Amino acid sequence: MILRSSRLYKKKMVVAGNGLFYPIIGFASCLAFLYMSFHSFSDLRSDFREEEHQLAFVKRNGTQFTLEGKPFYINGWNSYWLMYHAVDEYSRPRVREMLQAGAKMGLTLCRTWAFNDGEYNALQLSPGQFDERVFKALDHVIVEARQQGVRLLLCLVNNLQNYGGKSQYVRWAWQEGVGLSSSNDSFFFDPSIRNYFKSYIKTILTRKNTLNGIEYRDDPTIFAWELINEPRCSTDASGDTLQDWIEEMSEFVKVIDKKHLLTVGLEGFYGPKNPKALTVNPEQWASRLGSDFIRNSKIPSIDFASVHMYPDHWFHDLEVEDHLKFVTKWMLSHIEDGEKELNKPVMFTEFGLADQLDRFYKTIFDVIYKSAKKHQAGAGALAWQFLVAGMDKYNDEFGIVPWERPSTYKLIIEQTCRLAKIQGPILEQRNLKELCLQKQ
Repeated sequence: MILRSSRLYKKKMVVAGNGLFYPIIGFASCLAFLYMSFHSFSDLRSDFREEEHQLAFVKRNGTQFTLEGKPFYINGWNSYWLMYHAVDEYSRPRVREMLQAGAKMGLTLCRTWAFNDGEYNALQLSPGQFDERVFKALDHVIVEARQQGVRLLLCLVNNLQNYGGKSQYVRWAWQEGVGLSSSNDSFFFDPSIRNYFKSYIKTILTRKNTLNGIEYRDDPTIFAWELINEPRCSTDASGDTLQDWIEEMSEFVKVIDKKHLLTVGLEGFYGPKNPKALTVNPEQWASRLGSDFIRNSKIPSIDFASVHMYPDHWFHDLEVEDHLKFVTKWMLSHIEDGEKELNKPVMFTEFGLADQLDRFYKTIFDVIYKSAKKHQAGAGALAWQFLVAGMDKYNDEFGIVPWERPSTYKLIIEQTCRLAKIQGPILEQRNLKELCLQKQ
């Protein structure tokens, strides 16, 4: 969809100048009280080290994400605008405010754009030419996310025109006199444009962050890369063109970066040869877009599958109850694919509904929670989209400021806490114990 935690506490032993200590018995009683208070939520206890810990890379083991050898289930969100707002001094504080707010809700992953091609405050000014000022803004986003205990899913290009997208690459090729076609879909098959995008990928992955000195490909703050947001190639409904592009680009990413996970960025539609095109796709048009969830996600260099959910955009005459029934069916179908067809995690990387938001969120959260309890392939969900106050011009019909909607805010935190009970605490979730004890 387009436009559409604090620092670790340091323990201190206070000793009076004259050598007197607090009574040992009183201290032991206090410890006993704390233990009994937290005992009912003991599975969320964690021993935070005083020093800054070494962040681990998220990995994959079959249908599960893992972190330091334990299952890792994700409750997160989209704020596509982080780099864009980090460029200018007046808007940069929004980045910290959003990431802090996400961490306060116990969220562990934010999906955001690592591209802006040829537009205002563009990262890529022209093929292979970058604005260092904007690159430093992306550096800032990554470092700020690390400080707040949030990982990032970074998307590398847009299928649609917002922030440049594949159409900008096609314009560049025409301007340089090397374009084969004026079709936006030539992004996927034109050799010159493929080389433009490979150059971009290499530049991003090997970028050395000016704030921490770490190359992006070596930074575990980055959860994963996403090749393209919502790829469609309608000029080749067979899917061969898009499949070839995904294979080539995903293999290219893996040659440069062997540490990070990689996904495509699919909406989740089934291709014309898949029986589910008739029984699960929202309508017939969805099978004619040149993408195929199973085929595209099976590529060995793709580590996990991505799915989006916008029922009120995909259907035009359904009531809310029917939207919710579709969402449940859609999710369960893709989780089943992760288990039986792909042997990979499935993450619902965007979801939005204009009406009955709480019921929509609860439906999605319940499916993810039930999948996690069974250790199935439903790996998590990312809401579209979260903003901070004063960003109305960047909003769409799906955007919210979560803390301004108490009932929705409560649902988000409840999902954080019940996933944490399944997987155990994540070291970066610094306020998790206090957050979840409040919900008991």
